[in-house]
Amino acid sequence: MNLVKSEKNEHSMHYLEFAIDKATFDAAVDKVYRKQVKNINVPGFRKGKAPKSVIEKMYGQGIFFEDAINDLIPENYEAAVKEADITPVGQPEIDIVSLDENGLVLSAKIPVKPEMKIADYKGIEAVKNVTEATDEQVDRELDMIRERNSREIEITDEAAQMGDIVKIDFDGSVDGVAFDGGKGTDYSLKLGSGSFIPGFEEQIAGHNIGEEFDVNVTFPEDYHAAELAGKASVFKTKVNAITRVELPELDDEFAKDASEFDTLDELKADMKAKIQERHDKQAENEFEEKLIEALIEKLEGEIPEAMFVNETENFVRDFDNRLRSQGMDMNMYFKYTGLTIEALREQMRPQAERQVKARLALETIAAAEGVVASEQEINDEYQRIADAYRLEIDQVKSMLDDASIIADIQVKKAMDIVKESAVAKAE
Repeated sequence: MNLVKSEKNEHSMHYLEFAIDKATFDAAVDKVYRKQVKNINVPGFRKGKAPKSVIEKMYGQGIFFEDAINDLIPENYEAAVKEADITPVGQPEIDIVSLDENGLVLSAKIPVKPEMKIADYKGIEAVKNVTEATDEQVDRELDMIRERNSREIEITDEAAQMGDIVKIDFDGSVDGVAFDGGKGTDYSLKLGSGSFIPGFEEQIAGHNIGEEFDVNVTFPEDYHAAELAGKASVFKTKVNAITRVELPELDDEFAKDASEFDTLDELKADMKAKIQERHDKQAENEFEEKLIEALIEKLEGEIPEAMFVNETENFVRDFDNRLRSQGMDMNMYFKYTGLTIEALREQMRPQAERQVKARLALETIAAAEGVVASEQEINDEYQRIADAYRLEIDQVKSMLDDASIIADIQVKKAMDIVKESAVAKAE
C-alpha cells in the first residue's frame, strides 16, 4: 500500500487516496478466480476447470475485480489510516479512483474524531445542595428493619384491627343481584392495603373470628367495570382467621439481633451516617452532572453525525443486553410497548448526543492539561473492571487494550480537574 493523498476536509471529514500495486491486485484477482471457478460452467470444459482467461473473455475481464477489490480493502485501508495518523469514528465511503496497468487506486472519505476547543473550564459555578440526614429518615429505615424481623401470630381472642391480615368469605350483590368477581372464599386480605373498594377494609376491623355481617360500600364512579361504577353494594362477609404482624421492640436487644451493634443508639448513629453518605454522594453526582452540562455549553467544534449514530447504537445494544439478562428480547419489548426500533433510537438519541459531547469535552481538557495515566493507574483500572465482573485480570486484559483504558483514566482525571476548581453554591 502506498498512501497517495491525505487531506482534512470540512465537517470533520478526512480524504485519503491509497494505491495498491499491480502485482498485489493481480494476486487478489487470481485468488478470487480459484475460489469461484468451481461454480462456473463454461462450454467445452469440465465444471471448475475453465482457465481464467477463457472465463474473462466469456463474461468480461472485470468479472473477478469487484470481489478482489473488496478483499483488498480492509487490510490496505487500515494501513492507510495508520500512516495518515487519523482516528475514524464511522464507516468510510470508498470509491475507485483508477484501475489500470499501474494497479489500483482507491479513495476513502472518512468521518474522523473532531478537533474541539474548550475554554474557561476551571472555576465553573454550579449549584450543590446537600440534604442533611434526619431522625425521621432513621426511624423509617428502622421500621423497615423491624418489618423484616417481624413475626406473624394468630389472633383468636381479639377483634381484627387495621394492619391485620384476615381470611374472609364474601359474597357481593347490587340490588340483590350477584355480580361476576364479587364472591370469594377464605380470601387473604391485609386491612389497610387498599386492595378492596374504599370503605370495605375499614368495616372488617372490629369483627371477631366467626362473625358474619354485611359490608356496605359504593363502587367508585371510575370503576373499571362500567356496570358497577357508582353502584351501592352489599357484601355478606364472614371472618375465618386473623393474623397480626408483631414487630420487635426498639431496644438494645433489637440492635444486637439486627446488626453488629450492642446498643440501639449505636445502630441509629451508624444508620444516620450511612444516610448522610448517600445524600452526599447524590449531591456530588448532581453537582458533577451540572458541571458536565456547563462543559458541553463551552465546547466548540463540529461533531460528525457518525459519532452520534454510533453512540445511539451503543445505547440500543446495551438496552438489548439488559432485556436479555431479564429473560426478554427486543421483539418481545416492542410487542408489549408498541415501539419500533426507530422510535427507540429516537428516544435514546438525546442521551447519546450528550454522552458524545461530554466525552469530547473531557478529552479536550485532558489534552490541554497534558493528563497522563500511570502504570499503576492502568493496572488499578484493569483490577477494578475484573472485580466488577468477577473475572481474572488476565481475562480483562485479553478483552480490552491499554489505549481504551488509558483514555478512560484520562477522562476521569480531567473531570477531577474540573471538579477541584469548580465553585459550589447553594440554590
